[in-house]
Amino acid sequence: MNILAIDTAHAAVSACVLAGESLLARETVPMVRGHGEALLPMIDRVMADAKLAFSSIDRVAVVVGPGSFTGIRIGIAAARAIGFSNSAPVIGVSSLAAFAAPLLDGRSAGVIAAAIDAKHGQVYVQGITAKGQLILSPTCTKVRDAVRALGAGPLKLTGSGAAMMAIEAWSMGMEAEVVGETTAPHIKFVARLGGLADPEQAIARPYYLKAPDAKIMVASGRG
Repeated sequence: MNILAIDTAHAAVSACVLAGESLLARETVPMVRGHGEALLPMIDRVMADAKLAFSSIDRVAVVVGPGSFTGIRIGIAAARAIGFSNSAPVIGVSSLAAFAAPLLDGRSAGVIAAAIDAKHGQVYVQGITAKGQLILSPTCTKVRDAVRALGAGPLKLTGSGAAMMAIEAWSMGMEAEVVGETTAPHIKFVARLGGLADPEQAIARPYYLKAPDAKIMVASGRG
């Protein structure tokens, strides 16, 4: 199965092509803004490096959040367009699952927590064991409340909110370490999760976990 994976939900733009277990091409560029302008040229480069035509793509995997509201929509729109033009299913992949996936070795003790900075002292967070047992369902909450909800530890923390979580855990006397990616998930694992998912269940739609910070101003009707 040839899978094109893309991610614009974080402070980077990433794309890769995975054929079975072989990573044919991959590119990741850290950036805070400009995801929309960077994504399509990157996809073209990755496809060229993989030496594949778009018609050979069997699935498109895209990160659907939580993360940047604008970035999420950019990635989903591009994935849907590519999938539609090639009659390929488009699979939505959770940011939290993608961050945690490299750490699921089935052997480590404690809790793996994927945490993404949600601003204002909050994180998007999910906690699981190394064997995949769910400890804390995906939620958006204050850093201290997130650490408390994960139990006694030890904690293996990944994601852009990992450092905040570690500092809070250490202040409580808990064992914690930051491991794995902290800017964006490794795009190879986005592709792998996309390959394992059921297209009927993993629908590519925004997964926000909270309302946007920016509020739309509504006229009062006076004046």
